[in-house]
Amino acid sequence: MSDYMFLFDLDSTISRQEILPTVSARIGKQKEMRDLTEAAMRGEIPFKRSFLSRVELLKEIDVSEVNDMVSGIPLNVEITDFILRNKERCFVLTGNLDVWISGLMERIGLKNHVYCSRANVKDDRITDVISVVDKELMSRQFVQPLVVIGDGDNDSGMARNADIAIGFGGVRKIAPSLLNCIDYAFYDDRRCADFLETLL
Repeated sequence: MSDYMFLFDLDSTISRQEILPTVSARIGKQKEMRDLTEAAMRGEIPFKRSFLSRVELLKEIDVSEVNDMVSGIPLNVEITDFILRNKERCFVLTGNLDVWISGLMERIGLKNHVYCSRANVKDDRITDVISVVDKELMSRQFVQPLVVIGDGDNDSGMARNADIAIGFGGVRKIAPSLLNCIDYAFYDDRRCADFLETLL
């Protein structure tokens, strides 16, 4: 039995949709959100700048409403099932805010296994962002062999730190920068999950 830890991106890796663009439909800001998301995923603008701009777009929605929407978002079933069977060895590393994803993390049993950005909330609205997670820096904190699974440009840093780096393109195209530093690419969540099983 290996001692790998499994570190998953959230959007379009565990989820079958990009989370913030889905939420933005609630207020008719899909185009603005999609433009910011795609530019960050392609590495055209820094993730932190893009993310803070995306938070600004969604500030007018109650935090509890966003959390409810995110909690019910469709998931890649086979990848999620792998996580549920191996919760003690699986972690989520996402730029998304703690106050938006806590319900989803509880749903997949990883509420204590998630590293994410953080925000202050007052009267059910975000007042300010406290921190935006640095995936590359956070991935360096792991001391056991690491398997990383992601799809975007901001997953490239943690992929470079991994013992095994996997690109998942089942929802959207794997970012070119990530393709340059992965060991494997999968475009179907069952095949990805089957491969992860071989690493246990």
